[in-house]
Amino acid sequence: MEKLRIGMVGAGNICHAHLSAYRHDPRVEIVAICDIDFDRCNRTADEFGIPNRYKSVHEMVADKSLNLQAGDVCVWNCAHAECSIACLDAGLDTLCEKPMAMNSKEAEAMLEASKRNGKLLMLGFVTRFATDSVIAKDFIDKGLLGDIYYSKATYIRRNGNPGGWFCDKERSGGGPLIDIGVHPLDLTRYLMGNPAPVSVYAVTSDLLHAERAALKTSVGWHPEGADPKKDKCNVESNAVGIIRYANGASTLLECAYALNGETRNERSLFGTKGGICLDTMKFYSEMNGFMTDVKLVDLDTYAGKKDMFVAEMEHFADCCLNGTKCKSPAEDGVVIMKILEGLYESAKTGKSVDIK
Repeated sequence: MEKLRIGMVGAGNICHAHLSAYRHDPRVEIVAICDIDFDRCNRTADEFGIPNRYKSVHEMVADKSLNLQAGDVCVWNCAHAECSIACLDAGLDTLCEKPMAMNSKEAEAMLEASKRNGKLLMLGFVTRFATDSVIAKDFIDKGLLGDIYYSKATYIRRNGNPGGWFCDKERSGGGPLIDIGVHPLDLTRYLMGNPAPVSVYAVTSDLLHAERAALKTSVGWHPEGADPKKDKCNVESNAVGIIRYANGASTLLECAYALNGETRNERSLFGTKGGICLDTMKFYSEMNGFMTDVKLVDLDTYAGKKDMFVAEMEHFADCCLNGTKCKSPAEDGVVIMKILEGLYESAKTGKSVDIK
């Protein structure tokens, strides 16, 4: 069996999720890993049995004895562009975690590198691969929702700032909007058929970070070395925005690291024939002159059920080994970066921002 030889870029938290998923695919071999924190690199390599360790992506991709075919980028957001372009320029198909980059200029440079080298650049929009998303897309593709004209994209944490690099804007690019808000934003747009955005409007606040850092309760996990009570925190604590698309559809986006309200997620889509909420797996429509709510059941026994990271990594391997059409291509990542960039600009200026 031909195995896909992958080099991991970054050895932190999200890298562990990727590596655990790759263990389920016998077609994949993780042959190398790199991290600027070489102690962490060695710890992760030891845990997952990775033989070759490097202090930088440039050192790793320069080692031709590895015969790498693909790279998987799991580093701080500020290094996504540099590391992905290094992999692509070395002739590697590349998976880059979300968000694509710090801004649309970097994202476009990554896409150009993919095209220049004739290599795949896949974005880590993992929620596209979740079972609820797969089921919802099947409903949509079969016309059960009709024309989708509105969606709600919500990811709220009551007290969930992970600290560390996540709250340092120079490394993260922003707070919950670019970190957790990108998930429902991308997923709803994907399920709506990837309409072109035309304008956005947003409001952000950072009023609760200091108050929440003093509480004993927290998100429950933090990146290595993080201390939310001491870390630099210069990102928003919550954000709300409206995205308007060229086809007349719109999305209401809400996200927060800290909010005096209930912790909740909601990904809902509303069409001319029906609506669906992915978080409850309820389908809303009408039947024989009555409003109807249909609850999907027995999802635990659904034949297509699969861990979303396992499904994502299997798809990446399929794309690299078999030329399968990519489900989360770089072009989608560029559009999402333009939306995020516009939302932050709108929040800064207090005005609607056009997306070009």
